[in-house]
Amino acid sequence: MRVAILQFPGSNCDTDALHAMRDVLEVDAQLVWHKEDSLSGYDAVVLPGGFSYGDYLRCGAIARFSPVMAALKDFAEAGGPVIGICNGFQILCEAGLLPGALVRNTGLEFRCLTSELVVEASNEYFNPEKLGSRIHIPIAHGEGNYRIDAEGLEKLEANKQVLFRYAENPNGSLNDIAGIRSERGNVIGMMPHPERAVEAFMPSCDGVPVLRAFLELAAVAP
Repeated sequence: MRVAILQFPGSNCDTDALHAMRDVLEVDAQLVWHKEDSLSGYDAVVLPGGFSYGDYLRCGAIARFSPVMAALKDFAEAGGPVIGICNGFQILCEAGLLPGALVRNTGLEFRCLTSELVVEASNEYFNPEKLGSRIHIPIAHGEGNYRIDAEGLEKLEANKQVLFRYAENPNGSLNDIAGIRSERGNVIGMMPHPERAVEAFMPSCDGVPVLRAFLELAAVAP
């Protein structure tokens, strides 16, 4: 399996994601610069955290126009698995690959802490039996407040597209939402950083089963 980790100007969690995938989970992971126009040969794609383009305008608003995003949309539309972490989640929402938007945290404070997440029974890959009913994953964001209109929220809940909820909401997200998937299930977005919870010296190792679940999804992708 080959995993592409996209790099935008301002990405700063790209090497963390590379380490988690390549050194901890032992998959063939490579950094892919945002000016590439093809994702041919890759089985899964990671959009890492950071501050793409300095978060000018809105988080992810400029990155969505990078050349690689056209290839990413084609990849996702063909059923390819994609995970966006923190800024990557914001980019996926701006690009229309996930519903909703991420806005400034309630209180306008940057939140950096280890967050307890409630794992929802979303599908065969992301559920409490596989990941544990509660996991601990670090967050580090100023714009993690998930927003969506009432109709969209109802649809998310009805389709079981919510993957994770905050046990104690740190940012004001609607329904305590910390992570979601697309209706088809192959595009995932989450504000917490699973790549920062993969080794004993980190706040937890709960990011390992999360990333493994994503790779299991990739293994059966068309």
